[in-house]
Amino acid sequence: MAKIVTFGELMVRLQPYNYERFVQADHLEFTFGGGEANVAVSLANYGQDAVYVTKLPAHAIGQAAVNSLRRYGVDTSKIVRGGDRVGIYYNEKGASQRPSVCIYDRAHSAIQEASPSDFDWDAIFEGANWFHFTGITPALGPNMVQACIDACKAAKAHGCKISCDLNYRGKLWTRAQAREAMTELCQYVDVCISNEEDAKDVFGIEAEATDITAGELNKEGYKSVAKQLADKFGFEKVAITLRESKSAFDNDWSAMLYDVASNEYCFSKLYHLHIIDRIGGGDSFGGGLIYALTNGYSTQGAVEFAVAASALKHSIEGDYNFATIAEVEKLAGGDGSGRVQR
Repeated sequence: MAKIVTFGELMVRLQPYNYERFVQADHLEFTFGGGEANVAVSLANYGQDAVYVTKLPAHAIGQAAVNSLRRYGVDTSKIVRGGDRVGIYYNEKGASQRPSVCIYDRAHSAIQEASPSDFDWDAIFEGANWFHFTGITPALGPNMVQACIDACKAAKAHGCKISCDLNYRGKLWTRAQAREAMTELCQYVDVCISNEEDAKDVFGIEAEATDITAGELNKEGYKSVAKQLADKFGFEKVAITLRESKSAFDNDWSAMLYDVASNEYCFSKLYHLHIIDRIGGGDSFGGGLIYALTNGYSTQGAVEFAVAASALKHSIEGDYNFATIAEVEKLAGGDGSGRVQR
């Protein structure tokens, strides 16, 4: 069984009930979520040894955040306690032609103000096989850029594979800041995960003949994007998720996985999603991909498992994916009927 370490910010998620707008809501749902934490929960649900690293206050809300991971089997023993607040994000779920809206309130959170020296990476990576982070964590500030660099160096020293989801967030940093930081960090990465927009926003690498707002994707263009990313940084594999957005409810969802050693470009089957909650969809893809790659799946098998895992997550409320291996494999095998299981 692989031991996978993930590192990032765990936030409070506040959301109006049903599909209300912020301005009409008088009470909010309270849950937790965050990119790398979502990956850790997926992996723990697949029976993997998932270790989540962050910094959270020692008060009751910080403890509730820790408990939200413990209940699903995530190892929280390496979480650093301290600081004054847990970051918050407000999510307004989109409907039909109205898009979702996400508002961050994460300034001065415990991890944003953490020091790189807060994390004992040699102890954290003892016995680990894999390290995962996203572009959201270094976007929190120069201190977190350095913390991610320190983590990557320690992970390599311990023989870990490293995966990174580029996850560009324009509300957290500029494209120039992202390019500078991620150019350095990607030197350590073995498996890069991107989507239709991230490669362009962070590195200026764009698929030809593709209009993501119109829902038009060109597979040949994405093969070129994957190869350019691999050539630039020496990645072993590049995964690109492909979302064709018809409305807030209805998306077509697939992905491609490029394996450099075999020069294979494997495209998954296409899923027609009717979305319950798309937050965490990319993270569930990352969790599925890491599980498949650490458990000997073929390139085609890995991308099929990851996309099926993500397709199921779109049917689940909240950040975390609760799909089981059996459910994912059944969907990946072609059973997407949604019929009652008796």
